[in-house]
Amino acid sequence: MDGGGRSQGAARQLGSPGGPAVAARQLASARGTAVAAQRLSVAITRLRARLREEAGVDGTGLSVSQMSVLWHILQAGPVTAAELAAAQHVSPQSIAQNLAVLKAAGLIHTERDPGDGRKTLITASESSRQLVTSVRASKESYLARAIDALVGPAERDDLDRAIDLLERLAAADLTTYARHGRHGRHGKD
Repeated sequence: MDGGGRSQGAARQLGSPGGPAVAARQLASARGTAVAAQRLSVAITRLRARLREEAGVDGTGLSVSQMSVLWHILQAGPVTAAELAAAQHVSPQSIAQNLAVLKAAGLIHTERDPGDGRKTLITASESSRQLVTSVRASKESYLARAIDALVGPAERDDLDRAIDLLERLAAADLTTYARHGRHGRHGKD
Protein backbone atom coordinates (compact mmCIF):
# COMPACT_ATOMS: atom_id res chain seq x y z
CA MET A 1 0.00 0.00 0.00
CA ASP A 2 1.23 3.51 -0.71
CA GLY A 3 0.83 6.42 1.71
CA GLY A 4 -2.59 7.28 0.29
CA GLY A 5 -4.04 3.89 1.16
CA ARG A 6 -4.04 2.63 -2.44
CA SER A 7 -2.53 -0.66 -3.49
CA GLN A 8 0.68 -0.50 -5.50
CA GLY A 9 -1.19 -1.76 -8.57
CA ALA A 10 -3.76 1.00 -8.25
CA ALA A 11 -1.02 3.57 -7.70
CA ARG A 12 0.68 2.41 -10.90
CA GLN A 13 -2.62 2.72 -12.78
CA LEU A 14 -2.85 6.37 -11.84
CA GLY A 15 -0.13 7.06 -14.39
CA SER A 16 -1.84 4.93 -17.04
CA PRO A 17 -3.70 6.20 -20.11
CA GLY A 18 -6.85 7.99 -19.10
CA GLY A 19 -5.20 9.55 -16.08
CA PRO A 20 -5.88 9.42 -12.38
CA ALA A 21 -9.65 9.88 -12.71
CA VAL A 22 -10.05 6.75 -14.86
CA ALA A 23 -7.81 4.71 -12.55
CA ALA A 24 -9.75 5.90 -9.50
CA ARG A 25 -13.07 4.92 -11.13
CA GLN A 26 -11.66 1.48 -12.01
CA LEU A 27 -10.49 0.96 -8.43
CA ALA A 28 -13.86 2.09 -7.03
CA SER A 29 -15.63 -0.21 -9.49
CA ALA A 30 -13.50 -3.20 -8.44
CA ARG A 31 -14.19 -2.47 -4.76
CA GLY A 32 -17.89 -2.06 -5.54
CA THR A 33 -17.94 -5.41 -7.33
CA ALA A 34 -16.24 -7.12 -4.39
CA VAL A 35 -18.71 -5.58 -1.93
CA ALA A 36 -21.65 -6.57 -4.15
CA ALA A 37 -20.33 -10.14 -4.41
CA GLN A 38 -19.96 -10.38 -0.64
CA ARG A 39 -23.46 -8.95 0.00
CA LEU A 40 -24.99 -11.27 -2.59
CA SER A 41 -23.26 -14.31 -1.08
CA VAL A 42 -24.55 -13.46 2.40
CA ALA A 43 -28.07 -12.76 1.14
CA ILE A 44 -28.23 -16.04 -0.80
CA THR A 45 -26.91 -18.00 2.18
CA ARG A 46 -29.51 -16.41 4.48
CA LEU A 47 -32.34 -16.97 2.00
CA ARG A 48 -31.38 -20.63 1.48
CA ALA A 49 -31.27 -21.19 5.24
CA ARG A 50 -34.67 -19.53 5.61
CA LEU A 51 -36.16 -21.63 2.81
CA ARG A 52 -34.79 -24.82 4.40
CA GLU A 53 -36.34 -23.76 7.72
CA GLU A 54 -39.71 -22.82 6.21
CA ALA A 55 -39.88 -26.01 4.15
CA GLY A 56 -39.00 -28.23 7.07
CA VAL A 57 -35.97 -29.68 5.28
CA ASP A 58 -34.14 -30.06 8.58
CA GLY A 59 -37.01 -32.24 9.81
CA THR A 60 -36.49 -34.70 6.94
CA GLY A 61 -33.17 -35.87 8.36
CA LEU A 62 -31.56 -35.26 4.96
CA SER A 63 -28.70 -32.91 4.25
CA VAL A 64 -28.82 -30.22 1.58
CA SER A 65 -26.54 -32.42 -0.57
CA GLN A 66 -28.82 -35.43 -0.20
CA MET A 67 -31.87 -33.34 -1.12
CA SER A 68 -30.00 -32.03 -4.16
CA VAL A 69 -29.09 -35.55 -5.27
CA LEU A 70 -32.67 -36.72 -4.75
CA TRP A 71 -34.01 -33.77 -6.76
CA HIS A 72 -31.60 -34.58 -9.60
CA ILE A 73 -32.67 -38.24 -9.64
CA LEU A 74 -36.31 -37.16 -9.83
CA GLN A 75 -35.58 -34.77 -12.71
CA ALA A 76 -33.23 -36.98 -14.73
CA GLY A 77 -34.96 -40.31 -14.32
CA PRO A 78 -32.89 -43.47 -14.06
CA VAL A 79 -29.24 -42.37 -13.69
CA THR A 80 -25.94 -43.92 -12.75
CA ALA A 81 -23.84 -42.85 -9.78
CA ALA A 82 -21.17 -41.56 -12.18
CA GLU A 83 -23.74 -39.37 -13.94
CA LEU A 84 -24.91 -38.02 -10.57
CA ALA A 85 -21.35 -37.25 -9.46
CA ALA A 86 -20.70 -35.32 -12.67
CA ALA A 87 -24.00 -33.44 -12.49
CA GLN A 88 -23.52 -32.54 -8.80
CA HIS A 89 -19.81 -31.67 -9.27
CA VAL A 90 -18.76 -33.99 -6.45
CA SER A 91 -16.59 -37.07 -6.08
CA PRO A 92 -17.91 -40.59 -6.65
CA GLN A 93 -17.26 -41.27 -2.95
CA SER A 94 -19.49 -38.36 -1.94
CA ILE A 95 -22.28 -39.59 -4.21
CA ALA A 96 -21.93 -43.11 -2.82
CA GLN A 97 -22.36 -41.77 0.74
CA ASN A 98 -25.43 -39.73 -0.22
CA LEU A 99 -26.96 -42.66 -2.11
CA ALA A 100 -26.43 -44.99 0.86
CA VAL A 101 -28.45 -42.64 3.08
CA LEU A 102 -31.19 -42.20 0.47
CA LYS A 103 -31.43 -45.95 -0.11
CA ALA A 104 -31.58 -46.70 3.63
CA ALA A 105 -34.43 -44.17 3.92
CA GLY A 106 -36.32 -45.92 1.11
CA LEU A 107 -36.17 -42.86 -1.14
CA ILE A 108 -34.35 -44.51 -4.05
CA HIS A 109 -34.16 -47.90 -5.72
CA THR A 110 -31.30 -49.44 -7.66
CA GLU A 111 -31.35 -52.04 -10.42
CA ARG A 112 -29.00 -53.36 -13.06
CA ASP A 113 -29.06 -51.50 -16.36
CA PRO A 114 -30.79 -53.88 -18.81
CA GLY A 115 -28.63 -52.53 -21.64
CA ASP A 116 -25.33 -52.80 -19.75
CA GLY A 117 -25.29 -55.19 -16.80
CA ARG A 118 -22.11 -53.58 -15.46
CA LYS A 119 -24.02 -50.40 -14.60
CA THR A 120 -26.52 -49.78 -11.83
CA LEU A 121 -29.44 -47.43 -12.47
CA ILE A 122 -30.85 -45.32 -9.67
CA THR A 123 -34.51 -44.28 -9.60
CA ALA A 124 -36.61 -42.33 -7.12
CA SER A 125 -39.34 -43.98 -5.07
CA GLU A 126 -42.86 -42.63 -4.83
CA SER A 127 -42.19 -41.48 -1.26
CA SER A 128 -39.29 -39.35 -2.52
CA ARG A 129 -41.60 -37.69 -5.05
CA GLN A 130 -44.04 -36.86 -2.26
CA LEU A 131 -41.25 -35.53 -0.04
CA VAL A 132 -39.74 -33.29 -2.72
CA THR A 133 -43.17 -32.06 -3.82
CA SER A 134 -44.01 -31.13 -0.22
CA VAL A 135 -40.68 -29.38 0.38
CA ARG A 136 -40.90 -27.47 -2.88
CA ALA A 137 -44.50 -26.38 -2.20
CA SER A 138 -43.53 -25.12 1.26
CA LYS A 139 -40.63 -23.11 -0.15
CA GLU A 140 -42.75 -21.59 -2.89
CA SER A 141 -45.56 -20.79 -0.44
CA TYR A 142 -43.14 -18.98 1.87
CA LEU A 143 -41.64 -17.00 -1.02
CA ALA A 144 -45.07 -16.04 -2.35
CA ARG A 145 -46.14 -14.83 1.10
CA ALA A 146 -42.87 -12.92 1.57
CA ILE A 147 -43.14 -11.28 -1.86
CA ASP A 148 -46.76 -10.28 -1.21
CA ALA A 149 -45.84 -8.84 2.20
CA LEU A 150 -42.58 -7.09 1.32
CA VAL A 151 -42.46 -6.29 -2.39
CA GLY A 152 -44.85 -3.58 -3.45
CA PRO A 153 -46.36 -3.29 -6.92
CA ALA A 154 -43.82 -0.60 -7.85
CA GLU A 155 -40.96 -3.03 -7.08
CA ARG A 156 -42.28 -6.07 -8.99
CA ASP A 157 -40.38 -5.12 -12.16
CA ASP A 158 -37.22 -4.72 -10.06
CA LEU A 159 -37.81 -8.20 -8.62
CA ASP A 160 -38.19 -9.65 -12.13
CA ARG A 161 -34.90 -8.02 -13.20
CA ALA A 162 -33.17 -9.31 -10.06
CA ILE A 163 -34.42 -12.83 -10.80
CA ASP A 164 -33.10 -12.55 -14.36
CA LEU A 165 -29.69 -11.49 -13.02
CA LEU A 166 -29.63 -14.32 -10.48
CA GLU A 167 -30.51 -16.85 -13.19
CA ARG A 168 -27.66 -15.51 -15.36
CA LEU A 169 -25.22 -15.70 -12.45
CA ALA A 170 -26.34 -19.24 -11.62
CA ALA A 171 -25.82 -20.33 -15.25
CA ALA A 172 -22.49 -18.52 -15.70
CA ASP A 173 -19.63 -20.63 -16.99
CA LEU A 174 -16.64 -18.37 -16.56
CA THR A 175 -14.27 -20.92 -18.06
CA THR A 176 -15.69 -20.15 -21.48
CA TYR A 177 -16.76 -16.57 -20.80
CA ALA A 178 -15.54 -14.18 -23.47
CA ARG A 179 -15.65 -10.59 -22.33
CA HIS A 180 -17.47 -8.21 -24.61
CA GLY A 181 -16.74 -4.81 -23.16
CA ARG A 182 -16.41 -3.82 -19.54
CA HIS A 183 -19.76 -5.29 -18.39
CA GLY A 184 -20.09 -8.21 -20.78
CA ARG A 185 -22.80 -8.63 -23.37
CA HIS A 186 -25.74 -7.91 -21.07
CA GLY A 187 -24.57 -4.85 -19.14
CA LYS A 188 -24.51 -1.17 -19.83
CA ASP A 189 -21.34 0.88 -20.17
